[in-house]
Amino acid sequence: MVPYTHKLPVLEVIQSKIYERGQLSKILAIWRFKGYKIVFTNGCFDILHRGHIDYLAKTADLGDKLVVGINTDASVKLLNKGDTRPIQDEKSRITIIASLHFVDAVILFDEKTPLELIAFVQPDILVKGADYDADETNPGSPKYIVGSNSVRASGGEVKTIEFLEGFSTTAIENKIKNSPR
Repeated sequence: MVPYTHKLPVLEVIQSKIYERGQLSKILAIWRFKGYKIVFTNGCFDILHRGHIDYLAKTADLGDKLVVGINTDASVKLLNKGDTRPIQDEKSRITIIASLHFVDAVILFDEKTPLELIAFVQPDILVKGADYDADETNPGSPKYIVGSNSVRASGGEVKTIEFLEGFSTTAIENKIKNSPR
């Protein structure tokens, strides 16, 4: 057996998972043709931590291909997470998430919610953290998962995943702010 000697540079592999909508449309069509179950989640993913890894890995386990929507810097500001957020710029955040081997596609969205992006992706499974309620159908409820009604209407599923207790970007930010210098 001849050893495989050519491989793509790792940074090229990472960059190949970052999509614009037109490019993502093509890969989604290929994945659907091949019968892959497409899973979607979204977030800011400002400072990647163990809780994010746990959440994203469990989300990836629910299907064959994981698509992650990342809030742009402007979108993070719309969420009122504080003057210091995002801590990392969108290019850094999207590149870090794309570097995870179990993430298949990453795309930025500029709106306050990923509603338009979810309608565009049409995932088989939509996932959010368990601070939301997968069964909530009232868009006015704070527990409602944006896009869940349209995912269900097209035959998809909506699921939640428990967060790993004790891990959050806000907790890390506070620890850094309050640590002695």
